[in-house]
This record gives sequence, C-alpha cells and structure tokens, in this order.
Amino acid sequence: MGAGHDFKPRILGFLCNWCSYAGADLCGVSRHQYPANLRVIRVMCSGRVDLEFVLRAFANGKDGVFVGGCWLGECHYNTEGNYDALSMMHLVKKLLECVGLNPDRLRLESVSASEGFRYGEVVTDFTTKLKDMGPIGTGEGIEQKALKLKLEAIRKLIPYIKLVEREKLRVRFKDKSEYEAFFASDELNSLFNDMIADKLAISQIMVLLQDQALSSGEIADSLGMNSTEVSKHLNNSARKRLVRFDESQKRYALA
Repeated sequence: MGAGHDFKPRILGFLCNWCSYAGADLCGVSRHQYPANLRVIRVMCSGRVDLEFVLRAFANGKDGVFVGGCWLGECHYNTEGNYDALSMMHLVKKLLECVGLNPDRLRLESVSASEGFRYGEVVTDFTTKLKDMGPIGTGEGIEQKALKLKLEAIRKLIPYIKLVEREKLRVRFKDKSEYEAFFASDELNSLFNDMIADKLAISQIMVLLQDQALSSGEIADSLGMNSTEVSKHLNNSARKRLVRFDESQKRYALA
C-alpha cells in the first residue's frame, strides 16, 4: 500500500559514536543534502542497540528504525559489537514479519567516519522506501489498535526471546552474506517457528483477551490468524490453565 507524497516518515536512528555518528557529522559539515526525518540517538557501539529499543520505537509510532555502525572487522571494541547488531537486526526482522509488519522498516548500515556522502545517500534511500511503504501499520493494512496489540505481545515475550537468542541463535560469521544465509535457512526457520512463532501467537491472544472474552472466531478475525491455528493455541493454553472456556457464552477468557 503506497503513501501520498505528503507523508513524512518518522525515523529513529541509533548511530555508533566512532563511525556512523562521525559520518553523519561530516555529512552535515560538508553540506550534503538529505531528508531531515531522522532523529538520532548516539550510542557507543551499534552492538549496544537492544532489540527492545527497536521494538519500543515502533510501538511509539516510528515508521522506521535505522542503525548505523562500523564496518565489520573495524569495531573499536574487542567484543566486535557490530556483529551482534547484525544478528539482532535479522532476529527483529523475523519478529516484525511474524506479526505482519514489513521487515524493511528496520535497516542496518555500515558507515565509517569518512563516509559523510554515503551517510546522506543511505538516509535518503531509507526515507524514500519508507514513504513508499506508508505509515507503520497502515501501510501493511493493520489497524492501529491491532498494531499496538501485536507489538505489545512481542514486548511481553522479550525476556524469553533473548534467552532463545543466547542459547540457540547466537552465531559469529565473517561477513553479512553468511548471516543472511543462516537466518534464511530452513533449519533456522524451523527453530524460530517452534520456539518463538507459536509463543508469539499465544502472546497475542493473551493480550487480546485482557480486554474481554472472545470466541475463537472473533480472536482469529482480530489477529488475522487462521481459525484452525487459533483453536490449536487456545486448546494448548487451556490445558496450561492460561485461558478458560465459558460454556454459556461460548467464549474464551483469561484464567
């Protein structure tokens, strides 16, 4: 769904102090022109950008999140934090896709302190793409109430997601293509579906039922899920005594 020309994306940027922030400064000093949609937070390392920071930005209405770091192999710290940032980006993209949001609303780029012109180009390109996507949620055909619910469901699951990431998804490769191949692999997708996607679906149901009791059909319609999938999650949740079924009203409620 495209957006009108008057739409101005709201973008939050996390920039590495040593490279991308310096590159942005050089871009300004050199008077390279680029859109002024980006609001910047300076961090000491892109690896310090937590997935919760990114999700909170989207929950607060940002249409895009930009993370700028050093080039791989050029991190100023022994921990090579920009590799962690790359892994985090791929994980968040999968979470966004899982709830129906365009994963390209999150972008990670390497920009060195001497690449002021590149910084301007990257920000301009990202802004243009976000204009084409439209406002967050609206561009994907998701109502704002449903969008808030989906992002809240992810937020509630963050401690568990971090545990899975640490134990099962934390990898270290030499270049970006290896990360892309790993996060696109059948093995990773199977692991993600088994350990995160199902729990995220249940988390959405739990958040939805906080307001009122609903039938399985109403839950499926509200969340845009398959009715069979919703019934499966409700049955599993009922066995774990997370929800209860009211026979008289034919509706589910939190236990």
